Amino acid sequence: MPTSATPEPIRSPLLDSLPGIRHGYFTRQGGVSGGIYESLNIGVGSDDDKAKVSENRIRVATSMGVSPEKLLTPYQIHSPDVVTVSTPFTGEKPRADAIVTNRPGLAIGISTADCGPILFADATAGVIGAAHAGWKGATGGVIENTIAAMAELGARRDRIVAVLGPSISQRNYEVGPEFAERLLDLDAANARYLVPSENEGHAMFDLNNYTVDRLQAAGVAQAEMLDRCTYAEGDLFFSYRRTTHRGEPDYGRQVSAIVLEDK
Repeated sequence: MPTSATPEPIRSPLLDSLPGIRHGYFTRQGGVSGGIYESLNIGVGSDDDKAKVSENRIRVATSMGVSPEKLLTPYQIHSPDVVTVSTPFTGEKPRADAIVTNRPGLAIGISTADCGPILFADATAGVIGAAHAGWKGATGGVIENTIAAMAELGARRDRIVAVLGPSISQRNYEVGPEFAERLLDLDAANARYLVPSENEGHAMFDLNNYTVDRLQAAGVAQAEMLDRCTYAEGDLFFSYRRTTHRGEPDYGRQVSAIVLEDK
């Protein structure tokens, strides 16, 4: 299986402006998988051929400038939990939905297929983070917990920049009445993130702006989003919801990653 290709991720101008930090919001393009997983599926939990997933992860690691064992993604469980890492994983992956480090040469990443990948950085302190923020994580505190974990490593909230990568947009994210009720129970002001859908009793949820607003409320220096929709841009992104609507048996995952460059 060839290993020469290096996929080209989407990048944030804000994160690109920071010294000593490399990042990428990888698309589904540039890998070796086929069929519904075409082509850069990094989802070890998918039913894709494991050798192809491994090759795809090697390509991502190469693009990030690290060896494959230094591309670290946790076992995601839609939780508010964060893990701090200083070395490559050994044995089972930690169960968490965010990962932070202050060690150069470790590319930390999050896999997604509609949920929001957030990359964080305090370039002055040399601390980075990556969080998986679907509605469960975003409402449950994964954003705030990631920032707190970065602060324990020496980051300062007023220096942290955070960028939300490709995720499902409001126009494609219909939720049921139970979800809307839960969101409003958290804060009645959350009504601004809901608009009625065509189906009675349902609503369209603005996960993107909800996430960015929580980042700003947490006190980071800058928070923004790329405003790319995983559901609508099927040539570029895997989407769990699109797969469900099409009746496909499984779906791929893309990865978003960040690394402190070795000095």
